[in-house]
Amino acid sequence: MSPSSPTLLQDRAAAGRRLVEPLLKYAHRPDVIILALPRGGVPVAYEVAAALDVRLDLMLVRKLGVPSHQEFAMGAIASGGIQILNEHALRVHPIDPATFDDVVARETRELLRREKVYRGTRAPVQLKDQVVILIDDGLATGASMLAAIHAVRAQAPSRIVVAVPVAPIETAEALRSEVDELICPIIPDWLMSISRWYMDFTQTSDAEVIKLLQRAWQRESSAAQHC
Repeated sequence: MSPSSPTLLQDRAAAGRRLVEPLLKYAHRPDVIILALPRGGVPVAYEVAAALDVRLDLMLVRKLGVPSHQEFAMGAIASGGIQILNEHALRVHPIDPATFDDVVARETRELLRREKVYRGTRAPVQLKDQVVILIDDGLATGASMLAAIHAVRAQAPSRIVVAVPVAPIETAEALRSEVDELICPIIPDWLMSISRWYMDFTQTSDAEVIKLLQRAWQRESSAAQHC
């Protein structure tokens, strides 16, 4: 696949714009909220939320990477004490309980740090009876997104939608059965890595996450004042 391939995404903002059309039926609805998986999912979700004129917030999730191969998820954790295990990964890379607990503790600390840095004193959103659209910049094993789905489902939403720019076919099919709707414009047989499908996959910083969230929340506050 060449760098000029039309399948490639320019960057995360362009990836978000790619998701707008299939999500247009959710535009301008007060019962719809987009939850971004930080950090990479935030620039994608920001574009969608702005185009659809719906609320934007966060779903804090941390991948539990195999110590010897950090990109290979042996599970994931999410806000609310949710923990998902990737049994296949744990069979391929057996991990002793002490090492596993160390990884969980480290990622839990990072999840709580991000919660404080990104949200500050802003109260968590209530998801009961809401249409929740979960967005990330791409999926590999899907462990983090599955943890996010479980965390959302625990709050009894009316509908759960997953929208991502790219995911391998096996992950997309596995998650499709977990949600009401899955939107994924690029579904390769072989992913290799999410970054392969982007021309610019520069790491998203905490500062960019905060900037985009503040911009979205200010827009929502202004709209509420004019209602």
